[in-house]
Amino acid sequence: MKISELNFTELVSSYDEKFPIYHILNEEGKVDDQEAMDQLNNEELLALMEAITWGRAIDERVILLNRQGALSNYAPGGGQEASQYGAVLALDKKDVFAPTYRDVFAGVKFGLKLSQAFLWYKGHYVANQYPKDLNMYSPNVIVGGTTIQALGNGIAKRMKGEKQVALSLCGDSATSQGDFYEALNFAGVFKANLIAVVQNNGYGISVPTSHQTKAATLAQKAVAAGIPAIRIDGMDPVAVYYTVKKAREYAIENGPVLIENMTYRFGPHTMSDVPKRYRADEEVEEWRQKDPWTNVK
Repeated sequence: MKISELNFTELVSSYDEKFPIYHILNEEGKVDDQEAMDQLNNEELLALMEAITWGRAIDERVILLNRQGALSNYAPGGGQEASQYGAVLALDKKDVFAPTYRDVFAGVKFGLKLSQAFLWYKGHYVANQYPKDLNMYSPNVIVGGTTIQALGNGIAKRMKGEKQVALSLCGDSATSQGDFYEALNFAGVFKANLIAVVQNNGYGISVPTSHQTKAATLAQKAVAAGIPAIRIDGMDPVAVYYTVKKAREYAIENGPVLIENMTYRFGPHTMSDVPKRYRADEEVEEWRQKDPWTNVK
């Protein structure tokens, strides 16, 4: 293109076209990418199904405990299990995991004691007393705080030549924070062994993603940092697991990766939230047709 042909509208549109949403299972749970599926064994697929089933069961139980007053405020994870557990199961125990407050129980599948997960919601100090072999940060309630935490570990692993990665989970609203951009910039410069997973559930509490950014995708925010990025169907646990597994291989040898998981939370932001105030029941029902727990079976 010559500069005399410059069209800024077309230029912005060209950015958006680079980030389609990839999947392995379709909304009916049927395989659309057999080649990718063939690269996973039965043990991996069974572990995924078990983790998501367990995650849904524990989420529903904790909601009841909260309503009974047995636990303090809780951020439900129902609907986001594919994004959470699919990512965690692709890690090695020597990797580093940086979760948010919504990913506490995903930490159990990384090695956190179940009792400590419950104690975290009780605000008990023992919840954060990890054994030395658990390479996990305490769940972060600071929006945008996890990526920059994991960054430090990712840089250290690159400098030491270690064959592990640091993975952070964050929400879409985290990408509106300065810490997130600083983390991506430093990750690119230092070729950090970092996998930054953005769980885009469409809302920052009640603020829709479209009110947080003009960008059509969150994946494209990695472009300025020179980092490869991809958008995944975050309701497809197989696609999430496969992508993080491949990203891990890449990050160890080459540097950081950003993954945007397109997902949805079925419940409220926290148990003190009233989602009917900002989203329609029809929207929730539409996303329930893509339920990762149903599809993975």
